Amino acid sequence: MTSEHKLPVSTTSYVYLVLAFLVAAPGLYCGITDTHVTPWLGAIMFGVAVFGAAFILSWAAEAAQVDISESLAVAILALVAVLPEYAVDFVFTWKSAHDPSQAHYAIANMTGSNRLLVGLGWPAVLLAFIVARKRKELVLDKSQRVEIFYLAIATLYSFTIPLKGYLNLIDTVILVTIFVMYTRRAAQMESVEPEFVGPTKILANMRDGPRRLFTAFFFIFSGTAIFFVAEPFAESLVATGSQLGVDEFLLIQWLAPIASEAPEFIVAITWALRGAGRAAIKVLISSKVNQWTLLLGTIPLVFAISGQAVRPFVLDGFQQQELWLTAAQSLFGVAVLANLRMSRANGLLLASLFTAQLIISQIRVEVAILYMALAVFYHVKHRDCLFPAAREGLGMREKVSG
Repeated sequence: MTSEHKLPVSTTSYVYLVLAFLVAAPGLYCGITDTHVTPWLGAIMFGVAVFGAAFILSWAAEAAQVDISESLAVAILALVAVLPEYAVDFVFTWKSAHDPSQAHYAIANMTGSNRLLVGLGWPAVLLAFIVARKRKELVLDKSQRVEIFYLAIATLYSFTIPLKGYLNLIDTVILVTIFVMYTRRAAQMESVEPEFVGPTKILANMRDGPRRLFTAFFFIFSGTAIFFVAEPFAESLVATGSQLGVDEFLLIQWLAPIASEAPEFIVAITWALRGAGRAAIKVLISSKVNQWTLLLGTIPLVFAISGQAVRPFVLDGFQQQELWLTAAQSLFGVAVLANLRMSRANGLLLASLFTAQLIISQIRVEVAILYMALAVFYHVKHRDCLFPAAREGLGMREKVSG
């Protein structure tokens, strides 16, 4: 950006930038040094640190769009934002190679975070966008068929896992390959300079070299903070819940994922409140693709390394049920977005079904069947949208008539 086209930057933007780093610093220090704090204090301090790091991450992703595509910038953002989810899940997976009871927690944490993204995250973004823009629905861009397509592919494959009853290294190869294909396609998308807001203008006004350097620093700092802070944040929340007499399994499945999903939730809702609904929902879809491919796929790899033997990660009946429910919800989520529109009715349906299976655990099988029935109905209804999504996902050009 030339000096003639410098963007006006208010003093408030500099204050927000400095404040974000300052609130993230204490939690980052305690996380790196493993400083012990009381659960309630840890929940506050580490939570505030996650909040600050999430804003820094969002500014980095916006500034990066000057040089790379929005899809790739969001994919990087999603990967950085879910680092704590990897950390928590890998700890349980590593332990499960020597203590089978820990395998329960690894699957619970992964499926819980996945269902939170679709059942709570997507409706929250829709609500924030509707409030900000006074619209009845959120209309996605055609380019977002890339995320939707790869989420569909990963979801269809995920149904084979509970059918088999285990995860193995073949699943690792297939799911990681899907993730690599998604990232490669995202990198091929065109780069369009976004509308800069707040502290991002500070980066946008820099010359190419310094801007790229500071953008990379923002990504590295926020990623480091999120990685070291999110786990003690989750532990603080779980410890506080335990003191209040809440069941440990429920804490690991729902409260810990809320902590680990906080960065992308904060980024997405912030963007939606600014009216950038498409970018906001893209963050959560990309995060879902990331977890449904790379995270799920690397579980058997971590399990094999920890156990020093090539053996499958065996699922019990309850874990298979959890994966069925998560896959069914994902299939319905893909069906909802197939026509690139999310209405208030769609958001209400996603939130209602998620809340129902959360509160009444006995109806999870029935909710999974309902998800699949609704997915079939929506896919039939939006059948004309399926091939365009595949073409966009694979990078195939549409035929021009005449």
